[in-house]
Amino acid sequence: MEYLHTMLRVADLDATLQFFTEGLNMVETNRMDSEKGRFTLVFLAAKDDVEKAKQNKSPLIELTYNWDPEEYTGGRNFGHLAYRVDDIYALCAHLQNNLGVTINRPPRDGHMAFVRTPDGISIELLQKGEALPPQEPWASMPNTGSW
Repeated sequence: MEYLHTMLRVADLDATLQFFTEGLNMVETNRMDSEKGRFTLVFLAAKDDVEKAKQNKSPLIELTYNWDPEEYTGGRNFGHLAYRVDDIYALCAHLQNNLGVTINRPPRDGHMAFVRTPDGISIELLQKGEALPPQEPWASMPNTGSW
């Protein structure tokens, strides 16, 4: 078995693309518009996975944007997407300061944080390698909302 992609239905394609590309530094690898089906598919890869994704069509995130308005609610069978990051503190600061993203579960332990996409999809961020030493403002920051 080989992991291929996770599909997320999104209500605001531009806001979600900004979150993944500017916020998480992911790269758009492919896009398809279907006039007949009235949808757009956008495929994204983590920066370190771009070449593999272009060759194997995996691992990817597939954003599905239906052109006709729909309301999406998260199913209980979906938990979160997880990404390993080089510097969890720097990424959380970037998301918070540059994109206004709420850090729902701050990286108090220097290892793990949770944020949400504009469509409410939970994203787990995990520090690559060993946990970083505790650092303010994260060490004393409380949880916000659900994650």
